[in-house]
Amino acid sequence: MNGYSIKGFIPQGRALDPESPLATPFRGKPRSMNPCLPCSHSGMNKFTPLVRLGIDALRTAISRESEKPITLMEVCGSHTMAISRFGIRSLLPETIRLISGPGCPVCVTEITYIDYAIALSRQHETIVLSYGDLVRVPGTHSNLERERAGGADVRIVYSPMQALETARENPDKEVVFCGIGFETTTPGSAVLIKSAAEQNIGNLSVLGAHKTMKPAMKALLESGTTIDGYICPGHVSVITGMSMYRELCNEYPISCTVTGFETEEILLGILSLVRSIQYGGDPVQNAYPRVVREEGNPKARSLVAEVFEPSDALWRGLGSIKGSGLTVRREYEAFDAYERFGLEVEEGVEPKGCRCGEVLRGVCTPAECPLFGNRCVPGDPVGACMVSSEGSCAAWYNYS
Repeated sequence: MNGYSIKGFIPQGRALDPESPLATPFRGKPRSMNPCLPCSHSGMNKFTPLVRLGIDALRTAISRESEKPITLMEVCGSHTMAISRFGIRSLLPETIRLISGPGCPVCVTEITYIDYAIALSRQHETIVLSYGDLVRVPGTHSNLERERAGGADVRIVYSPMQALETARENPDKEVVFCGIGFETTTPGSAVLIKSAAEQNIGNLSVLGAHKTMKPAMKALLESGTTIDGYICPGHVSVITGMSMYRELCNEYPISCTVTGFETEEILLGILSLVRSIQYGGDPVQNAYPRVVREEGNPKARSLVAEVFEPSDALWRGLGSIKGSGLTVRREYEAFDAYERFGLEVEEGVEPKGCRCGEVLRGVCTPAECPLFGNRCVPGDPVGACMVSSEGSCAAWYNYS
């Protein structure tokens, strides 16, 4: 495979501008854009040579071919940060509007969950383990960081399996792991629970708030938010594969392209969406083939299905979404913190004036929130979207 053209990338019936930089076939031996991730034949498709055309060529192609106004939403926190950090919006024509969706797991974790974790941290002889960003997310009256400053045993971990070590080292204490996130992080929580069961570790439980992406993407389309295409999450797609996007596009007039996180990869994904929306063709494209496979990771999905079962879940800004959550199955309920502790926590109250919920739906930009950059800054966040570097408000504040 010594030469490539993009003939197969042009939708049927659409002639390519001969002056377009994409009209020139790519010549040379294919290799990954990232030298640390060399391409194999299984990791290449029609997008492989295009991603190396460069930012200027892709920008020019998008500007020439974008003829009507469209709105694209990314639903991945890493994309949210990358789009702001690399100034992607400034590279696009006025016809293309980019909005951020519920892609940051810390941001979409609703406030009552935070209040429950705080309540657990106040229990006698209890250790609460959390990923770093979550400890700073405001609850109704406090957050886990403040509880730790006040004497609670709240610890930051980088892997769910650290909870096993902590439980073994503290047999006389209850150890609770705060398990949040989408399909990317759920397998880790599943491994933790299954390992604890196999090793008979009786002082460990998981406070779960895992969510799945497809129901949220569907809920956004049904909510009336204007979305012509989704920039689909690369990390999530490693687990799910491409089938959930095909199902979504069969139900709704939407286009979906999975893409990576470098500037060229994001621009290529946007070009794919522009062409799909304007000229038709397959509405589902994988522009991240060096990482994402059609089938995803069946082993990881099987493990998750063994430990968790679908349930309704509350999302910040979106409310309750049917079938979008994951609850620990009855066979493993001994490791479910909700079942073990049975605490009663009042429904949380969002900060007055905070528009995080609207930002997560793409209804408004962070700058349109009255708290943004005033009362709410990364060093002292009022809303969850200002906490994580992948939050829309934090990304907007840091890079816009």
